[in-house]
Amino acid sequence: MFHYLDNAATTPVRPEAAQAAMEAMTQGWGNPSSQYALGKEAAGRIKDWRGDIAGALGCRPEELFFTSCGSESDNWAISGALELGRRTGKHIVTTAIEHAAVLEPVKALERQGYEVTYLQPDRQGNIDPAQAAAALRPDTALVSMMLVNNELGTILPVRETARAIRQSGCPALLHCDAVQGFFKVPFSPKELGVDLLSISGHKVHAPKGVGALYIRQGLKLPPMIRGGGQEGGCRSGTEATGQLAAFAAAARLGAASMKKDIAHMSAVKAYAVDRLAEAIPDAVILTSGGAPHILPISLPGYKSEVVVRFLSDRGVYLSSGSACHKGKPSHVFAALRLPKPVLDGALRVSLSYDTAREDVDALIEGLNAAKHGLFPTLS
Repeated sequence: MFHYLDNAATTPVRPEAAQAAMEAMTQGWGNPSSQYALGKEAAGRIKDWRGDIAGALGCRPEELFFTSCGSESDNWAISGALELGRRTGKHIVTTAIEHAAVLEPVKALERQGYEVTYLQPDRQGNIDPAQAAAALRPDTALVSMMLVNNELGTILPVRETARAIRQSGCPALLHCDAVQGFFKVPFSPKELGVDLLSISGHKVHAPKGVGALYIRQGLKLPPMIRGGGQEGGCRSGTEATGQLAAFAAAARLGAASMKKDIAHMSAVKAYAVDRLAEAIPDAVILTSGGAPHILPISLPGYKSEVVVRFLSDRGVYLSSGSACHKGKPSHVFAALRLPKPVLDGALRVSLSYDTAREDVDALIEGLNAAKHGLFPTLS
């Protein structure tokens, strides 16, 4: 038996989603672009699945475009927005704690001559809305701000930034990476005031290999992939019907139980905070965040990668930051300007609707064993 506490990295596929994928691959496997009955049936299913996911997200089906993952959605949003805004200017505003799927393309654009303003977090990982408003300029073409930070669980001021853009008359488009916010905090793209918004299937108990990009109605984003004209001509390529079926099933279930799931994750997170304070008083809560499913902690004086391996041997799975860093130091934790022993010991605990208090208890036992079984560092 193991205790999985790394749901911000990926989530197990819901049985209902896996079953939906199996049915799509074994029964409705026709090419949706084909004109005979089997293909038309698949095309009709895609229309239904798009409606299911759009309904869960709170947008129109025609505003939702399928991609292979959240990273692709982020990259498409950034490149497309800047192509649309090429006459506006070459200034980008983003935050220093964005996911690599935003920061890496932005850094590439910076090398090509774009000017980038990186909004810095405070010691709790929060971004000041006033800082975002002050960064806007007449030549700002894009603002990209995530909704929930994937390592800290902090909720960023997307709504306030959208309001600042409108009030200032700035022509910038606003993109939001909402991968960690989908089904974790209530929102809709319209309510946030964004032009573009990214989500991913494998963060909400669908398979890996499927995501979506919300494109506000009336905004004609340049195509991500040119070819056969799928996805309204915006992203060509034969549709991945199995993944789409599973994504839709997970979205229906996630939307139906979101309120209950948020309450459950919040309760388990609070339990974890209390247990840490009681059993390991020298552990540090890096920030309480606003999202119910992410709890960043530190075991100061112990290297996080060593602790992760130690816990893994005991069947407790968590991470020392975003899985997308692949072992590299977390730029998000570093941005908090933490003391070195705290930074070195930083860990991310992330929950889901099926995380139990017993999983937290196993974590606490494992951390206590790590303290007694590992040598602290000299830093």
